[in-house]
Amino acid sequence: MMTTSNITVSPLTPAIGAEIGNVDLGQVTEQEIADIRAALLKYKVVFFREQALSQAQHISLARWFGELEIHPATPRSQSNPEVLHIAHGPESKGQENFWHSDVTWREKPSLGSILKAVEVPAVGGDTLFANMVLAYELLPENMKEAITGRVAVHDIARVFAQRLNKSAEELRERYPPVEHPIVRTHPETGESVLYVNTAFTSHIKGMDRDESSKLLRTLYLTAANPEIQCRFRWKEGSLAFWDNRASQHFASSDYFPQVRKMERVTIAGDRPFWRSP
Repeated sequence: MMTTSNITVSPLTPAIGAEIGNVDLGQVTEQEIADIRAALLKYKVVFFREQALSQAQHISLARWFGELEIHPATPRSQSNPEVLHIAHGPESKGQENFWHSDVTWREKPSLGSILKAVEVPAVGGDTLFANMVLAYELLPENMKEAITGRVAVHDIARVFAQRLNKSAEELRERYPPVEHPIVRTHPETGESVLYVNTAFTSHIKGMDRDESSKLLRTLYLTAANPEIQCRFRWKEGSLAFWDNRASQHFASSDYFPQVRKMERVTIAGDRPFWRSP
């Protein structure tokens, strides 16, 4: 892609992902931010190497792209509440090894997340990303007709009731289940995106539960197609910035009992909608 700054953009696969070089994320310029945003919209996820960012710089970088959100799993006493710590090791096996989009249980799910590697295993712990625009485009026409215009329910309790040691009712009182279109329109590119995921989507509104479950299982599997994926091998100082509106990700938990420590800052998004092309 053409850039207005001196950054380099190298695609990882034909479907999704690009590595961006020749940039110091600790002191980015407006031109570089514009090019990073353009690459994010085109490639759905972009990667950076050898970035020595402090937490304050990480937060500052994310703020270039919008307001930040605080995850309910972040301890209230934490000095930088915008930073979500995701750490696993001998006492904690990774639990993010399923295809998902982040925080779709929010009325306004995130625009995207910037994840920084703090400590990584010698081998393993890769993250995979899937292009959910292509996932939609590859569906049979009759399937597209069956789901376009319909809505699905997303529920935080499906994942976080157990992780936060709270009852489903308690979590739903604070974060009530929300409805999002199964096919959403990307607010910046206008692309149609398949927008259901195994983590938080509970059922399709107005459909028999068994029929809903069967259809959702089919839709969940679309992310598992290697031809719409890329795979990123982490090193300390690596960052990934993904468009949560257009992609899903899967954090491989094949490194147990090695240690993997990551820090994530998440950019708030807007309410999903669908508009006929």
